[in-house]
Amino acid sequence: MSHREDYQIRRSTRAKQARIIVSADKVEVVVPLRMSVKQVQQFVQEKKEWVTTARSKVRTHVANIASFAPDSYQQGAMIPFQGEKYPLQIKSTDNRQITIEFNLEFVANVPNSLGKKLTVIELSEQIRIVLMAWMGQMADQQVREYTQKYQTLYQLQARSVSVKTQKSRWGSCGIHNDIYLNWLLILAPVAVFEYVVIHEICHLQHRNHSGTFWGLVAKHCPEYNKQRHWLKQHGASLMLGL
Repeated sequence: MSHREDYQIRRSTRAKQARIIVSADKVEVVVPLRMSVKQVQQFVQEKKEWVTTARSKVRTHVANIASFAPDSYQQGAMIPFQGEKYPLQIKSTDNRQITIEFNLEFVANVPNSLGKKLTVIELSEQIRIVLMAWMGQMADQQVREYTQKYQTLYQLQARSVSVKTQKSRWGSCGIHNDIYLNWLLILAPVAVFEYVVIHEICHLQHRNHSGTFWGLVAKHCPEYNKQRHWLKQHGASLMLGL
């Protein structure tokens, strides 16, 4: 991806014409592979007013979005996970580090020494960091299960599949058949996470969003429109993370 002072350029094999994506933290210009930098600059210049208006709308929208996450990670806080919210219990232990357990509630096992040393705000942040790592592991495990299942069903094989932090995407399929999934999907309903995995696997065969592509998605996810609607409705809140 190329970078300019106030926007980024992403060249795509799927792009037939240039388009601009405005998100809370960046402006991305998606262009065909052979579009010259000069043509891109001219395109952005022509869309300058539209970009300014779009950024203003996005910022206003983001300011009014409510996160799924609690304000702080204290006793009784409700933690989002797989489309539901579960209470957090904090327990003192003799362990050397904070650990997370889950069984219809989250339990943060906090070392006695750490609990005495940290302020309430500091302890909340430490629990949040450990919870994020735990969620990432769960997302990775879920992705492995789904990809193994659906790659077999579709008879399609990615070169690699991995989970990472993505600020504006739920998933992507690169030109070399590398699939990336956003770990925040572990906070969404299971069916939504499953749909995104299916979506990216289908891009191994169709590098577009044609009717043929959606037909392939529907083969194993007939209610995909329901999952897409959930992401459109709640995706911005989900993107705020934990």
